[in-house]
Amino acid sequence: MSKIKRIAINTGGGDAPGLNAVIRAVVIAALNRGWECYGIRDGYNGLFLPERYPDGGLMRLTRERVRGITHLGGTIIGTTNKGNPLEYPIIGKNGKVRIVDRSSEVMRGFRKHRIDALIAVGGDGSLSIANELEKKGLRVVGVPKTIDNDLDKTVVTFGFDTALSFATSCLDRLHSTAEAHQRVMVVEVMGRYAGWIALNTGISGTADVILIPEIPFDIRKVAAKIKERERAGRTHSMVVVAEGAKHVGGERVVAAKEIGRAERLGGIGELVTRQIQEMTGRESRVVVLGHLLRGGSPTTFDRLISLRFGAAAVRALDEGMSGVMVALDPPTVRYVPLEQATRRMKCVPLDCDTILTARDLGICFGD
Repeated sequence: MSKIKRIAINTGGGDAPGLNAVIRAVVIAALNRGWECYGIRDGYNGLFLPERYPDGGLMRLTRERVRGITHLGGTIIGTTNKGNPLEYPIIGKNGKVRIVDRSSEVMRGFRKHRIDALIAVGGDGSLSIANELEKKGLRVVGVPKTIDNDLDKTVVTFGFDTALSFATSCLDRLHSTAEAHQRVMVVEVMGRYAGWIALNTGISGTADVILIPEIPFDIRKVAAKIKERERAGRTHSMVVVAEGAKHVGGERVVAAKEIGRAERLGGIGELVTRQIQEMTGRESRVVVLGHLLRGGSPTTFDRLISLRFGAAAVRALDEGMSGVMVALDPPTVRYVPLEQATRRMKCVPLDCDTILTARDLGICFGD
């Protein structure tokens, strides 16, 4: 491969604690090799919608620009979870929507700015786009980002630990108010179609019921668990439900659908709360943590893994790699093909130790 002189980095999908740490590591590691580094604004928008940005869609990333950002949440170059350039929605004058492939414009943008390689930071959707661009001739290395921890071929993604820490802290607080009022407290957490956040938070936060997408639940069994606790003298109960959880034979609750972006889940917590109150007669309340899980400073673990991932991505390019994703394989970071990493979603295995631990502790999954 030709010698690298200039690279770009972009962040796509939902934001996650640790994004800025990845950016900092990439920039410093690249500059130490004599490379220039640029941040693409808002996913790929900076390349095929440059007119939207005063700087033309690319941010020059210098040591000064990334100084002191490791502990900051969000991303200094922006992100987006809509406007996939491979399937971009165009609304015609008649109001009809047609889907077009704008990847050629993205590729022209890379050539125009003489960018030799891309480090793409994102989840399965963002890295699937990056994989397709790699097939079109772009040198690409992916970095796994999602608080949902649902990316395959890596033990963990950055942002997940921070989301868990915050969610568990919330459960700790809610236990006291639930006990004071003798209520059932239902806490809805993010995670989309995987139950990693709900499962780990529920166990760590001493929940009595955990509802995850991988195990369709029978609300009658949830109600029976709460009644059982009441008979044993327990004055309150805690239920953690993943946004993608669903009843046996039912459908996921969708809050909104928009053209050009994935469906937005949400509302299952409110439904479960209403059903529990009707079936048990116990006063019940719902708390939706939502985007609170995405914000704030990354934990020590997420800061470290983000810095490791960013530096490893630059090393991969320096060693001539392309079409790979950096992945945590303790105690090291290794490289896996992007094609494999984006092939399927990593869901919670029903026979994993964490599930078995929850069952041994008497936690109900509604099955």
